[in-house]
Amino acid sequence: MTTQPITEDTARHVLWHYGSKGGIQPGAFTQRLMETIDAADRVNAEILRGAYPALVTAMLTAKNDSGGILQLQQSVGAA
Repeated sequence: MTTQPITEDTARHVLWHYGSKGGIQPGAFTQRLMETIDAADRVNAEILRGAYPALVTAMLTAKNDSGGILQLQQSVGAA
């Protein structure tokens, strides 16, 4: 699997989704897409990764990795 880099905007949108420092609110489509990714099981998250690789990676990092939120905050200088 090729990993696409997480852009600053993507990191900030994910931080906003989780109510974390450094976040900025995305548009309505991205908000709904993040809600969908957040609710997806593993199989469907991987399907969504095909179309939105960086966003799914950032969402799963924040949701599942110990220190994932901090990692995203550090990437945008908000830690």
